Amino acid sequence: MVKPTPNPPGSSPVEPSPDADANPCHSATKHTPSFADIKATPRKLCTLFTVNPEADTETLLAYACESLASANVMTTDLADHLEGTSRNALLGIAQVIMLGELAVNRALDQFEPTARD
Repeated sequence: MVKPTPNPPGSSPVEPSPDADANPCHSATKHTPSFADIKATPRKLCTLFTVNPEADTETLLAYACESLASANVMTTDLADHLEGTSRNALLGIAQVIMLGELAVNRALDQFEPTARD
């Protein structure tokens, strides 16, 4: 059977491309990295979502409290739209979030600012 269209220039179905060694996908098939290789690879820290290192403890606790309160509201609202075991699981998650919120609120109530904070 005759193929109606020719192969694109520079690509042959039998031969790999000359830059196959430069392609990281091809090199991954030759060597599977071990756990030590992965741990030894230096990672660049992503600063897109970082917490301001100069933020004081009270501010961090206040933001944590607000975030947990928002998550609690979202999970309980979503649970209203579900039934059965999914609803029960989501209500359980909401309860865990609420317990975390209570703990952060307690820490915020007991917080005593120092000269460093």
